[in-house]
Amino acid sequence: MAQQGLYKQYEMAAAQIVGLSLVDTNAYERLEYLSDQIGPRLSGSPQLEKAIEWAVDEMKADGLENVRAEEVMVPHWVRGEEFAEMISPARHKLYLLMLGSSVGTPPEGITAEVVEVSSYAELDELGEAVRGKIVLYRNVMRSDLPPGQAYGEAVDFRVNGASKAARWGARAVFIRSVTTRSLNTPHTGNLRYEEGVEKIPAAALSIESADLIHRLLLRGQKVVVRLKLSAETLPDAKSANVIGELRGRELPDEIVLIGGHIDSWDVGTGASDDGAGCVIAMEAARLLVKLKLRPRRTIRVVLFTNEENGLKGAFEYAERHKGERHVAAIESDSGAARPLGFAFVGNDKALEKVREIASLLRTLHADSVIKSSSAGADLIPLIRTGVPALSLRQDPTHYFDIHHTEADTFDKIDRADLAFNVAAMAVMAYVLADLGEELPRDK
Repeated sequence: MAQQGLYKQYEMAAAQIVGLSLVDTNAYERLEYLSDQIGPRLSGSPQLEKAIEWAVDEMKADGLENVRAEEVMVPHWVRGEEFAEMISPARHKLYLLMLGSSVGTPPEGITAEVVEVSSYAELDELGEAVRGKIVLYRNVMRSDLPPGQAYGEAVDFRVNGASKAARWGARAVFIRSVTTRSLNTPHTGNLRYEEGVEKIPAAALSIESADLIHRLLLRGQKVVVRLKLSAETLPDAKSANVIGELRGRELPDEIVLIGGHIDSWDVGTGASDDGAGCVIAMEAARLLVKLKLRPRRTIRVVLFTNEENGLKGAFEYAERHKGERHVAAIESDSGAARPLGFAFVGNDKALEKVREIASLLRTLHADSVIKSSSAGADLIPLIRTGVPALSLRQDPTHYFDIHHTEADTFDKIDRADLAFNVAAMAVMAYVLADLGEELPRDK
């Protein structure tokens, strides 16, 4: 009965939001501009600063209030020359991308034998046999698991694999790209060096290059690779989180946050990761302004900086706004394919209420809400304080095909799917911000 009451209360507003999102072309045009006219937006880059300025101007034009850029200092890593070739037992070009934050090789490069492992246990079994060699982590992305789960399991090798191998004296690390599909397109991503352990170069090989090495090793042949990488880490740079608000009519100091991250990797144009998430949040707020749907509480759009290689934006936001009352937070950071619903972090009473709200999205087939331990990297600091959090879930079938690659470009975006995502975000945010009582929370 409660569900029916809430559905009846908000079905007209939800219908207005969905209807407008399906005929309005601004989201698609806005994402095209961000992707094609601004391009890749790694922390510290001129393109990221241009995107921040653009987002501030766009939010002001949309009629949002208190629009500003809040300064954040971010890492400034620059990808330089990347070259790898197999020189024995046969000559082959190897396709690779350095992992973010990796150190480079010596100027003359590295020439070394490759050994491969599929687990840290195998690495430890080899032990001193790794010294002086390049370690290849193979089969880290399992094809028998759903894409999101497989990625979650595999990413540990990308993040920590270099330091694990360095402990045994390895000279460099390769990781088979964290994906199940590839057309010789390697996937980058950030790594983390363990304090007190030598920093060694690390790169992701395309599936084809990694599997070539694997086949030769299976034949008992010695594989030798020449590697030259010239990455550089510069002093931290100024960046900013972009913020705009639709102020609440009754409880403006209570906040429902919606957002994505405005930075991207320096390959591709960051259309799916996470230009789409930024545009979805911006457009959700813009539609509510256009429809004159002002909720009880404030809806705050936050475009976080530096999600990809540091999370500085997320932690700076949480610190700067720790005295404010966030009643819920929603992030979109898994592309722009057809929305399925939401992942939710919070208690069971709050989950029940979120599922009631999601019933308003049944016509979009975006009404599924699953309980989760994660709702997006940028929401981690808020979740730690007990804020109920949601992640907009999209069909993951092809997301990890292009994730962190040169192929993350605007042509992968479907206009209708993007519109459905905007509608789902807007409906959920509006109702959460307008409820008579905020979501139950444990802290």
